Amino acid sequence: MLKSYYYLTKPGIIYGNAVTATAGFFLASGRSINIQLFIAMLLGLSLVIASACVINNLFDADIDSKMERTKNRSLVTGEISFPKGVIFGSILLLLGGTILYFYTSLAAFWAAGLGVFFYLFLYSPLKRKTVHATLIGAVAGATPPVVGYVSKVNQIDTAAIILFLILVFWQMAHFYSIAIRRIEEYKSAGISIMPIRYGVRSTKIQILVYILAFTVACTSLTYFGYTKYVYLFAVAILGTIWFLKGMKGFKVSNESEWAKKMFLFSLIVITFLCIFIIIDAIIGV
Repeated sequence: MLKSYYYLTKPGIIYGNAVTATAGFFLASGRSINIQLFIAMLLGLSLVIASACVINNLFDADIDSKMERTKNRSLVTGEISFPKGVIFGSILLLLGGTILYFYTSLAAFWAAGLGVFFYLFLYSPLKRKTVHATLIGAVAGATPPVVGYVSKVNQIDTAAIILFLILVFWQMAHFYSIAIRRIEEYKSAGISIMPIRYGVRSTKIQILVYILAFTVACTSLTYFGYTKYVYLFAVAILGTIWFLKGMKGFKVSNESEWAKKMFLFSLIVITFLCIFIIIDAIIGV
């Protein structure tokens, strides 16, 4: 049963967001790392994200039952009841919010709260109605690095805005790759997504646009003086490779396989981006 509650929090999402939040924290901290603040930020944010994932599962149980990759979730199978899910999600949110409020910064608390609001009260209901819900979900998913950053500086500045934009652009390319790969599942669930509404080719073009925007946003951290030139060179190469892989999508015969490769490479991109930010913060060259 404990394992079912654990997976109800979507641990993969929590770990991924912890990585981006860590990058944001290091960008703000440089070599002056406050370990207690870092742990409090990660713990509080992880609990808040876990709560949002649990509550989102409650909203999406009917959709999840129609999709191959989600039909065995504990709320769908009945292993965890709806009331227990509500209680579990509420406790996680209370604990996470309390830690962020008392042990990090007010800006971090409100940034995390804004992410939860967009995810649960805008993205969750609107994804059944509009193709543009993906962008709203990207806004929610872009808050963790901002939380990491402002937990240290306690204000929204240029770097926080750039981090936010980087994650929005990355997520759009990432999500659209998933949408192409899982297009039949989304059709069966009745969810309006870009490749269903406007076609796969149009979605591929948008992926390229977002990859370009992502690369420009990444390099702007150096332009505004927040990172140095090793980082700049690394992210420029990373963005170029990602873009070239995206271009191959117009020549493939198996679009699902191409989309899977784009999805997996997007994970490599965000992981190495965060590593480059952390390395830059430590060595500063």
